[in-house]
Amino acid sequence: MKHRLISRERRARWVQAMLRGLARLPLGVVHALGSVIGAGLWLLPNGTRRIAARNLAACWPELSAAERRRLLRRNLMETAKGMLELGALWQWPLPRVLALVREVHGEADYRAAVAAGHGVVLLTPHLGAWEVSGLYAASLSPITSLYRPTRLGIDELVSRGRERGGARLVPTDQRGVRALLAALRHGEVAGILPDQDPGADNGEFAPFFGIPACTMTLVSRLAARSGTPVFLVYAERLAHAAGFRLVFSRLDAAIGSADQAASLAALNAGVEAAIRRVPAQYLWSYKRFKTRPAGEPPFY
Repeated sequence: MKHRLISRERRARWVQAMLRGLARLPLGVVHALGSVIGAGLWLLPNGTRRIAARNLAACWPELSAAERRRLLRRNLMETAKGMLELGALWQWPLPRVLALVREVHGEADYRAAVAAGHGVVLLTPHLGAWEVSGLYAASLSPITSLYRPTRLGIDELVSRGRERGGARLVPTDQRGVRALLAALRHGEVAGILPDQDPGADNGEFAPFFGIPACTMTLVSRLAARSGTPVFLVYAERLAHAAGFRLVFSRLDAAIGSADQAASLAALNAGVEAAIRRVPAQYLWSYKRFKTRPAGEPPFY
């Protein structure tokens, strides 16, 4: 136990040192390094490539094998860029990070919903630079978001990076859910990552790219209980390290339906529609289909 604790602490120090070093580099250099690492992930056998390839084969059957290979290669590069840019996004002065936002679409509709004072549920899927999405949203209005501690032991760095813009992080338990409800009652924003596999005990199955995916019911419960609108935001990474394009979109009101099957289907459809706009920038290396319906074989 002591050896594992020391190893975890050593790993945390190494990760923090690496992120501090990356934060000293221009974004263009960071993204160039990401492209090199992504190319390495593409060329060499590894778990990241295997999982991403499995997900792409299942979710994009309409593509040819050659098209999926090209998408996989681009995706591994974008994934590596996304991991390396965290040093800058968590540690650069906030104005410097926000200055990287070159375009924003749908902001007027989102601002109007927040100004109405009935609260807003804001979804930030693992698409593009989701840390930029969260920081930008927090710069517009108070936001309370669920946060699960990382396995890397860098929670202080993550929390400081996310909360410096005014966001409030709460745990992924009943206390956190109560905090989200309180935020909505006060007309504020509740932020949630909607595309995690919550496990069979905390989710229900709904189609995602035509595949049954264990889907969190929390978003549906919040929308139904509070009657608030649900928005999704993502930050597309622009070419040549030019910055980011943010897109806010209001999702189907069916997410607040009392019919849970219809609600979860609407939730996943909204996330899927966003991914289809920039498929290379989704986190395809995440085991989204790990939990399977009873009787189905393992997906991965």
